[in-house]
Amino acid sequence: MSSSAGPVIDANLAVALDALLTEQSVTRAAARLHTSPAAMSRTLARLRRILQDPLLVRAGQAMVPTPRARALREETAAVVRRLEVLLAPGAGVDPALLRSTFTLQAADLVGAALAPGMAGLSRQEAPGISLRFRSEELEAGSALRDGRIDLEVGAIDHMDPETRIEELVTLRMAAAVRPGHPLTEGALTPDRLAAADHVAVSRRGRFTGPLDAALAERNLRRRVAVVLPSHLAAMNLAASSDIVCLVPTALPGDAPSPVTDTATTLGLRLLDIPVPLPPLTIGMAWHPRHAADGGHHWLRNAVRRTLRAPGATTP
Repeated sequence: MSSSAGPVIDANLAVALDALLTEQSVTRAAARLHTSPAAMSRTLARLRRILQDPLLVRAGQAMVPTPRARALREETAAVVRRLEVLLAPGAGVDPALLRSTFTLQAADLVGAALAPGMAGLSRQEAPGISLRFRSEELEAGSALRDGRIDLEVGAIDHMDPETRIEELVTLRMAAAVRPGHPLTEGALTPDRLAAADHVAVSRRGRFTGPLDAALAERNLRRRVAVVLPSHLAAMNLAASSDIVCLVPTALPGDAPSPVTDTATTLGLRLLDIPVPLPPLTIGMAWHPRHAADGGHHWLRNAVRRTLRAPGATTP
């Protein structure tokens, strides 16, 4: 059976031909390509068979190109330059030249923390970038895979094998109350915390969470008066009533987190919760097809710089 496929092209032959025609010496061409003179001699013999031309011929102590070789020199050099560009690792992208819209999925509290800082970075470094924030209505793993979102930022709770995940910052939960709230007077004990009215934040309408489990270990139960799907709505409710809202804040000794900025703007008082709760880790997830993309690299670095404490490293 005959095949219509063309001959297999060996790009290494073009590189070797360029070295031979430039150096006009088997020894120097071999040194240039970090190979042996014997191997380069075999390559020259192969090129002579393919091109049906001697290419380089002896003239005294030197070798000189044939007319065919001189005619090939410029085109060979151009082909090698194009190969180098084609096969080079992805070059860095100038953010100022980017013209892209990036879609990020995040809870409203994380989105509120990210938007001001990232908008400022975009304005300074990448004015052609537009940022679109979506709430957590999509299944993040499939949305990343399908390209409906470029980046998920928040508490990453899925572990799809292909998803790249990077942890950004670890926070703790605090009890947020309005100024003058009864809990701001005196020591905050588990009993007093459980006796207060609470607002829970849950997109699925759940009344319970880690705080309820911690209180239950002390035979305590809190009253959740309201369940809201939005952290921002919950904080607004706490700012205008005696209801307690849980808010993420920085670990002791860490720089303030922008995730807490909205609570600060609303004037909420943050109180240490008197029972141990698991920390909250904020991370970001993306599909590996974006790993080497220059624009996506800028996006991920902008998220790092916005959420991490000043002076944190940015790999």
